[in-house]
Amino acid sequence: MQPRARGNKLAPMSSTPSKKRIGILTSGGDAQGMNAAVRAVTRTAIKNGAEVFAIMEGYQGMVDGGNGIRKLEWGDVSHILDRGGTVIGTFRSADFREKAGRLKAAANLLEHDIDRLIVIGGDGSLTGLNQFSIEWPELLEQLQSEGKISAKKVKAHPVLRFAGLVGSIDNDLVGTDMTIGADTALHRIISAIDDLSSTAASHQRTFVIEVMGRHCGYLALVSAIAGGCDYMLIPENPPEEGWEVEMCKTLAAGRAAGRRDSMVVVAEGAIDRKGNPITAEYVRSALENNLGEDARVTILGHVQRGGSPSAYDRWASSWLGYEAALAVLSDAPEDNGAVFGFRENRVARIPLTEAVEKTRSIPTLIEQGDYDKAMELRGGSFIEQVELFKELSTPQPAPPAKDAKRIGIVHVGGLAPGMNAAARAAVRLGLARSHVMLGIHGSLQGLAEGDVRELAWNEVEGWIDEGGAQLGLKRMVPNTEELYAIAKAIDDLHIDALLMIGGWNAYMSARLIQREREHYPSLRIPIMCVPATIDNNVPGSELSIGADTALNVIVEAIDRIKSSGASATRAFVVETMGRNCGYLALMASIATGAERVYLPEEGITLASLEADVEELRRTFENGRSLFLAIRSEHANPKYTTDFIARVFEQEGHGLYDVRQNILGHIQQGGSPTPFDRLLATRLIARALEELEEQFASEKAAVQYLGLSGGKIKVAPLSSMPDLIDPKTKLPLDQWWLELRKVTDALA
Repeated sequence: MQPRARGNKLAPMSSTPSKKRIGILTSGGDAQGMNAAVRAVTRTAIKNGAEVFAIMEGYQGMVDGGNGIRKLEWGDVSHILDRGGTVIGTFRSADFREKAGRLKAAANLLEHDIDRLIVIGGDGSLTGLNQFSIEWPELLEQLQSEGKISAKKVKAHPVLRFAGLVGSIDNDLVGTDMTIGADTALHRIISAIDDLSSTAASHQRTFVIEVMGRHCGYLALVSAIAGGCDYMLIPENPPEEGWEVEMCKTLAAGRAAGRRDSMVVVAEGAIDRKGNPITAEYVRSALENNLGEDARVTILGHVQRGGSPSAYDRWASSWLGYEAALAVLSDAPEDNGAVFGFRENRVARIPLTEAVEKTRSIPTLIEQGDYDKAMELRGGSFIEQVELFKELSTPQPAPPAKDAKRIGIVHVGGLAPGMNAAARAAVRLGLARSHVMLGIHGSLQGLAEGDVRELAWNEVEGWIDEGGAQLGLKRMVPNTEELYAIAKAIDDLHIDALLMIGGWNAYMSARLIQREREHYPSLRIPIMCVPATIDNNVPGSELSIGADTALNVIVEAIDRIKSSGASATRAFVVETMGRNCGYLALMASIATGAERVYLPEEGITLASLEADVEELRRTFENGRSLFLAIRSEHANPKYTTDFIARVFEQEGHGLYDVRQNILGHIQQGGSPTPFDRLLATRLIARALEELEEQFASEKAAVQYLGLSGGKIKVAPLSSMPDLIDPKTKLPLDQWWLELRKVTDALA
């Protein structure tokens, strides 16, 4: 085709762009983390040479065209990571459900030469996307027959390539472990429950809390466990007839056991066995009628959708957006039509049709009264957590038998938020399983001194949301001489097993005990190590108790730090904890949009600092107003946070200010997140199961357990040396380093 003149420049007459073009939209209910996904898609696509167009107000923007489809540049998605909702809008489009609407949508996309789509939404939104893709050739043929597009245009865009991301605070899509927005919604719910607990305890009052979940009880179930609640009602597992009386007995028993407040969580779609709705108001009246108590109702409503997304919903959504962008830019047939979600702590491609069919079958199963099948489709983890809640919320279990096993609970090493939640779960679950649970105060030194006593059900009341460690802890790893006192205490107190909750020091202490067993027969008892460290650096577990809380503290702090520089031209250098592990630094860099991250696993070189200084100068000269670098505390012993900040400032020659922030021990403080509370509970439950197997087989293994591939696995502690680097004492397999590619793409 010959070019035509435009002024004194030449412009090609071809309407087909040289770059691939992607349209991105958010549809259905909004979910925190959608903006992180939009940002990731946009920047990944631009870095790979493509152009990105925001389709405003969901599918309606495609139908309306015009300003409903707008090009996105790199800077357009700056400063949106910490924003709730969706900056490109969402809408439940009735027009798109009709073929005439989809015909208009196809024409408007082709007007911009867009033939690749990424949709972030729930099952309805993704179903619409799939249908649109299937109809695409037919829609183009009709548009051509009506003279609205040329044959050349049809030939240039024969296929609509697409990818979907699951955005739903209900966490209701079958086949995914966690959807965009669900973690943040849990943060909102747990924050409300924690706040209500304090006022309820002041007045010895009962609160009925209604959470979202029309057909899915995930939010109600998990918040009931993480919030330490007394009773829970979900649609998939309706209570048996007469549940009102049973609920009141449970609450009354809790009060008799020492609780000053009572909490009942109700999913908005909760029903009884006859299919009748169970409303929060009905629960309130049942409590009033049966207990004669003034109960209050709190309906959380749309606050569960609002606010800044959690750290998880930022980094996880960014990872999903990155993978979706690469898939939709690929021309390989196998990369088309993927729906991305999280499964076993990894991004996974989910069969769309199968997942949607199963998800939509659950309301039908519930309506038909097939609750077992509905629960089965929710998955084994869901069923496991329903059973855990029953054990945790049953007050005053039967007294242990005379020959009951005596299990000691001890914290070892540095503090990790969630240690109290783990100890609480150990006491509640241990008593429910007829064990005697012993609290060892002051770590292994306390054990050596005999500072040990039985813990009752009511003594751990209120521990689940507390930071710190009620049992106390020390970083001490005992030496061989100190083992004599520990062995004697175990013998004198008739301790049958130890639950050691902690990080590297706990594992090293257990190894020492294992090696010295031949000298001290009383040390020949089962020992289970439960990972609890904000550093997330122990083998056998992809995530440790405390790491999620520390990450959220870091993200919240950096959000505030960045806002402090909003009216200045400034570079920030922020230091995180982590010792030799860069997990917190890397994940925080994704969740806060840092331009640079320094990790112990990679180190820092003078050449890399020189390149960073050049980049700082160049970008600030071109209009940058804010720069963020995150340094893990052991990234380099010589190139400290202070050194890097001084280099940046010196070489900036007044072009920008530099501020440094060492976050320090705030990362170990505060109330544990919902994730850390739930992880602590699940790990402890599995640890107790393993100890019971040891008791039954009369073995005395020393083991550790952790979350691996989405499942909790147990391994002998003797295998640990094979899984770590002897120099750095880090796991050989650090799954999170895979996300380095995400930081490189988005920074």
